[in-house]
Amino acid sequence: MNKERQQQLVPIWKKSNLTLEEAAAYTGIGMNKLRELSDADSCDFVIWIGSKRLLKRRKLDEYLEKVFSI
Repeated sequence: MNKERQQQLVPIWKKSNLTLEEAAAYTGIGMNKLRELSDADSCDFVIWIGSKRLLKRRKLDEYLEKVFSI
């Protein structure tokens, strides 16, 4: 990876929205479980861009702080 590209990368903990892969690495929760949680109509930490699913990092953090188990 060239030096210019490395400088453009944003750490996961600074991103507003995460892909499923990033969210799995960030939370330690599997991609299938994150997909299942974000498929629910009541999910407030998912944003859809066409068919692309992004998880709102701060809302996901808030959700995880409130739940006892998933």
